[in-house]
Amino acid sequence: MNHLHVLWVCGLLLLLSGCSPPPEPEFHDQYLAFGTLIDLTLYGVDHAQATRVSAEIERQFQQWHHDWHAWQPGKLTTINAGLASLQPVAVGADMLPLLTEANRMARLSNNLFNPVIGGLIALWGFQGNPLPPGTTPDPAVIDAWLKQAPTVDDITIEGNRIRSRNPAAAYDLGGFAKGYALDRVVEMLHARGIGNAIINAGGNLRAIGRHGNRPWNIGIRNPRGAGLLAGIRCNDNCSVLTSGDYERLFEVNGHRYHHILDPRTGYPATGTEAVTVVHESAALADAASTALFVAGTEQWLTIARQMGIDRALLVDSKGVIHMTPAMQAITTLAEGIDAPVVIDSPQ
Repeated sequence: MNHLHVLWVCGLLLLLSGCSPPPEPEFHDQYLAFGTLIDLTLYGVDHAQATRVSAEIERQFQQWHHDWHAWQPGKLTTINAGLASLQPVAVGADMLPLLTEANRMARLSNNLFNPVIGGLIALWGFQGNPLPPGTTPDPAVIDAWLKQAPTVDDITIEGNRIRSRNPAAAYDLGGFAKGYALDRVVEMLHARGIGNAIINAGGNLRAIGRHGNRPWNIGIRNPRGAGLLAGIRCNDNCSVLTSGDYERLFEVNGHRYHHILDPRTGYPATGTEAVTVVHESAALADAASTALFVAGTEQWLTIARQMGIDRALLVDSKGVIHMTPAMQAITTLAEGIDAPVVIDSPQ
């Protein structure tokens, strides 16, 4: 049989099987970090290379988990101790870009994303020491924290040294670290010649390339029910980050107290159930999802514009779905979702 005949037979077999060539390899791996499950999917990468790269990524996630932890001993707790003493602290080259970028995001958001409210987060029991069941923080303690009201404007970074003029400033990067890490993982993948992948850190995702001959399709969780609220078409390079009041919470006398705190009031932000932001930068999307959640329907478009966000979705406390036009263009509501939809433009 000559080569031409072989090609013809192969082509006929493809035709009879629905014109579908053999699928490219798809590699999956999972590991725990940042208190959540990390899912990695690599598309079109041979198994040996995928295994090596995945092991490298897992080691990096574990290192970040240790270094960036807000209350277990590590690099961040050492920095926070220095800030509390009002003395300058040396910051390593690996930590400096992280803190600098977190500070920049805070300023873009008018400090609605505030990475130095670690003390307030601890008061609410969201730093590893839950409050006794049936209790909330003493209002007098919240008021005392509010009088100090730390922001990144209290932080000065000069060279490799950081200091605070406010002893209440303490970094907690829970609203930023996952997104920042996702961006760094994508840099690692690109450096190793991998262009089609998706990394899911507890429902926060960064996707690059495509899933074969189709884009990645990302589901958004319904904040007040089982299943999905919507699906998002994610082409080539995008991050999908969500902040919701259902992730970490406790109830007292039937009232829900969630972990997304409003630094202006000292209490969990009200008026919002969930915010999803889509952007090329996962770090920006992560910080913005927190800031827009805190901003609520009255300010979310203003903050979105300041932060350079044009694709965002907000579900308010009445169940109304607010979307920007650019978000509407890539979003399909899940079957059975009949909530009111408002299209708001961040002019």
